[in-house]
Parts: sequence; C-alpha cells; structure tokens
Amino acid sequence: MADDSPRKQHVLLVTGVSGAGKSTALQVLGDLGWETIDNFPIRLLGRVVGGGADNPRLAIGVDSRTRGFAPDKIIELFKKFDRLDEVDVTTMFIDCGSGELERRYNETRRPHPMARGRTAMDGIKAERELLEPLRRWADIVIDTTDYSTNHLQQIVRERFADDAEPRMTVTVSSFGFARGMPPLADLMFDMRFLDNPHWIEELREQTGLDEAVGAHITADPAFAPAFNKITDLLLEVMPRYATQGRSYLNIAFGCTGGRHRSVYSAERAAEVLREAGFSPTVIHRNLGSRPADPLERR
Repeated sequence: MADDSPRKQHVLLVTGVSGAGKSTALQVLGDLGWETIDNFPIRLLGRVVGGGADNPRLAIGVDSRTRGFAPDKIIELFKKFDRLDEVDVTTMFIDCGSGELERRYNETRRPHPMARGRTAMDGIKAERELLEPLRRWADIVIDTTDYSTNHLQQIVRERFADDAEPRMTVTVSSFGFARGMPPLADLMFDMRFLDNPHWIEELREQTGLDEAVGAHITADPAFAPAFNKITDLLLEVMPRYATQGRSYLNIAFGCTGGRHRSVYSAERAAEVLREAGFSPTVIHRNLGSRPADPLERR
C-alpha cells in the first residue's frame, strides 16, 4: 500500500557572529544537496517552509544583516515551524572568539556590519550581545576560533552529509607525453623510467592491455617497488581528498607514446583501487594511436 503521509521537510537555521564562517557552512550545505537561502526577509520565510515541502532539505542563513532580524521573533517563528507535523527544525550557531574575529576583520580590512564607524571590536561585542538568545537556543554550536576554512567544511560535511550521496568520482587515465600532457590531472605519475616495450619488435604493435606487454613491464626490476609506492600513496591520500569534499579526482599515468607502460600501470592501479573499495573509471587517451619511432625518441 502506498505511503500517503507527507514528506518530512528538514529545515536547518544557520546563524552566528559575522566572520565566524556562516557563508562557508551554507556553501558546503549547498554542495551536499541542501537548498540554501541567505539573508532572506524574515517575514517571507513562511513561503518556503512547510506547505508541500518542495525543498526537503532547506538551510536558511540569518544574521544581524537580515531584513527584519530580531532574535526573539526568529526563535518564536522557528518554534512555530517545528510544531508543524511535516517540518523538522534544527538550529546551528557558528561562533568564534572575539580576538580571532578582530584579527580576521583587521586582516581583510572589511568593516564589521555592526561597527558603524567604531572599531571592529565594538561591532563584535554589540553583535554578540544581540545574538546571545540564538546561541543559547541553538541545537548545534560550532566554535571556529581554531578552525581553518577546510576544517569547518569538514565538520559541516560530517554532520549533514546524506549517507546516500554520491561518492568521489575517480578517473584513472593513461597518456603519452609526446602527444601532450592532460590538462585536468590532479595526480600524475611518469612511468618513462621503465624499459620501453616499443623497442621490442614483437611488442611494438601490442599495448599495455596485452599479456606479453604486461609481462615485459613487470619483469623490469624498477616496476614493482615504484608501483607499490605509488599505490600506497594513492590509498593514503584518496580518503583524505574525499574527506575534504572533492567531487572528482583524476589520476594520470604517462609514458612516451601512451600505449604501453602508462596503459599497463593505469590498469593495475585501477585494480588496486577497486580492491580498496573505490570505483574508478579507466580512460586510455592514446591507446588507439599508431606506434611512431620519432615520438618514442622524445
């Protein structure tokens, strides 16, 4: 039997002191698939909350610059939203130490929105007093005093990422340096230190996908120790790239012509990554190129 119950709308109120990282948090939420609105007039929020939940995950940013901003009225309004059966409200407050905020404003030379001709610290103190009711009411308080931007992004991502969101897309490619370097490679490995199968007559017309070429490459004493170090590095850094929110990672292996050593290395690396739980796409850019002695001499 079909479930006719209304879909729950998750509403996240994002607020905090100016300069603490609210905009960064909203940007990460947007990357995670939340619909985000910032400094939307308070009196109009009823148009986007509840009522059919066209936006099942909605992050609303408000601060002292928002039209109609009054902490007590905002708390009252969001408590009203939370009483709706189809709405689930969470509040996140982004805080930061006053000294660190003053340093950030002095470093960027931007005026504090509540300074009004006074010092940045005067504006910080005035805003902190204004926002205190929201901070006390918040479900989640994140203090970014000792956080880098990347650290804040990671914290928000860990708290609000949908477990079903797509994983980092990994591409492993091969290419020939003689035919131009790939423009979008994040990690590039030059395999030209290996013995070149092109100069073996019976291997020249074959490629790194052929068993005989693979056997020739693995027989090179330099292959195993270097390849093992490369894959160890990949398995070390790739989870860290994913944690930092990378959507795409392009790994490229190059050799002279792009038909033998790079192709074999890319295929082997993809196997290792699959065994580690990744799902790489493999692309061989120059696999169809004809063998050419002048290129191999470069």
